[in-house]
Amino acid sequence: MLKYLVFITALSLLLISTVGCDSSSQAIDVFDGSDGRQPVKVADAEAYKPSSLPDRIILTWTGDPSRTQAVTWRTNTTVAKGLAEIAVATDNAGFAKTARQLAAKTTLLESDLSKAHYHTVEFNALSPRTKYAYRVGDGVNWSEWFHFTTASNRAEPFTFIYFGDAQNDIKPMWSRVIREAFSDAPKASFLLHAGDLINKPNSDAEWGEWNQAGGWINAMIPSIVTPGNHEYELVGLLKSQVLSKYWKPQFALPENGPPDLFETTYFTDFQGTRIISLNSNAKILEQAPWLEQALSSRDDSIRWTIVTFHHPIYSSAKLRDNKFIRDSWQPLFDKYKVDLVLQGHDHTYARSKLVNSTTGLAAKGESGTIYVVSVSGPKMYDIGKPPREEFQRVAEDTQLFQVITIDGDELRYQARTATGQTYDGFTLKKRSGQPNELIEQVPETPVRLRGEK
Repeated sequence: MLKYLVFITALSLLLISTVGCDSSSQAIDVFDGSDGRQPVKVADAEAYKPSSLPDRIILTWTGDPSRTQAVTWRTNTTVAKGLAEIAVATDNAGFAKTARQLAAKTTLLESDLSKAHYHTVEFNALSPRTKYAYRVGDGVNWSEWFHFTTASNRAEPFTFIYFGDAQNDIKPMWSRVIREAFSDAPKASFLLHAGDLINKPNSDAEWGEWNQAGGWINAMIPSIVTPGNHEYELVGLLKSQVLSKYWKPQFALPENGPPDLFETTYFTDFQGTRIISLNSNAKILEQAPWLEQALSSRDDSIRWTIVTFHHPIYSSAKLRDNKFIRDSWQPLFDKYKVDLVLQGHDHTYARSKLVNSTTGLAAKGESGTIYVVSVSGPKMYDIGKPPREEFQRVAEDTQLFQVITIDGDELRYQARTATGQTYDGFTLKKRSGQPNELIEQVPETPVRLRGEK
């Protein structure tokens, strides 16, 4: 009997041990690659495939930033009706119970990879200087709740971030720039993009990269965008320029410009500053009367004027010049004392001194404008050698973003590298009855040039 019990006990322990080993081996599978399998790139059609869940969420403005906010997003075509909900944000989750719901305007966009629905909602009747929570979806499948804060309805200090061309290698290389910029200026009121956000105007993968790089930043900080030449496609034998099919479904922008340039030529007033977008790709001369109206209609509440467009007044890249644009628009910048012009296109960095169309470099007692060319993506060009005399600070082979703060009678500007190092800086001061005072604040770091070729 005793021998029988010992046998049974031993057999039980053996079974438990065996089961334990099997369980352990099933729970942990180690692959060492010895089977010869190699990673396979995920196809663009799969990587950027829309779903029922909202993605590519972007805040913009069509109206008064103190009382309105627009949002756009993408889904697949099974979502026939987009919805957005909004409420004043609170310190607990109770705000969701008071949220009002709005139906979206939905647009079908057929891309090179898929069909998708782009949805747009405009939030109206908002209160100035108020933090709101919103989400977008279809009533069942929702995004997370995001926050945004409406502008003040009067002049108050604010900061924004300006980017030159992103254009190439957007996900791997531009993503670090926009995220570094956010980490340096997380309370920025808006992001300003001076054109060439992507390289191919109707590439869904490139727009997908641009949206992935910005991610939830785009859903919390509004964007002001102006089109570059790469937002246009050349079509037909005559190479007619056609705006990217993504532009209007993806960016809800003011329609206060010339009718045939809606949402590319427009202006927005933000806390005592007028920001004007011009379209430097088309109808340059025809935009001049509208530009003069936009400049002359400013009242005393507008202390600062910033203009953005893509092709520079003073080109910084080698063998480039935009004389027709300069002759058409710069006299109006001078006449109405535009403070700052933000541009892209030349894939270098160049920031001017105070300059005007009459004397070039503004003499003492003369008014002038600061012109900036910048690049945030990795594609780089040569600067003409020597650089133009109008330029105070230049750079080659340097990814940059710019943090700009307006505070009463001061405009403070810093250009920072992709790693957050200050590369250039100045302060503009308003003076009653006198031209702006320019105070240079260039850091004591070497100029970034390749050297003579």
